[in-house]
Amino acid sequence: QVQLVEAGGGLVQAGGSLRLSCAASGRSFSNYAMGWFRQAPGKEREFVAAISQNGGRTYYADSDSVKGRFTISRDNAKNLVYLQMNSLKPEDTAVYFCAAHIIGKLLSTRVADFGSWGQGTQVTVSS
Repeated sequence: QVQLVEAGGGLVQAGGSLRLSCAASGRSFSNYAMGWFRQAPGKEREFVAAISQNGGRTYYADSDSVKGRFTISRDNAKNLVYLQMNSLKPEDTAVYFCAAHIIGKLLSTRVADFGSWGQGTQVTVSS
């Protein structure tokens, strides 16, 4: 398994930007598709974005809530995955989690298909 540690969360005003990062331990980082999820108080954890092993394919939540505002990327040489978040809204307030997809399974957006998780980083957007 891979160990994950997120960073970059914080308090930002609506319309602002944040870039989250996720540092992975282990030498096999490039074997994992990676994803970002978020969980707001009282709500289920939801998919935000995912990226393939070599970064060639990216996926975003189907709703219009993040498309066009969030960008996922990765740097396999540094064992890092990023989530650039622009034009933030109060409804983006949540704990954001980085996750590694289970190797060998077809890439999906389901929580159950991600086998390793970070501890999460809080993002709070004030109105």
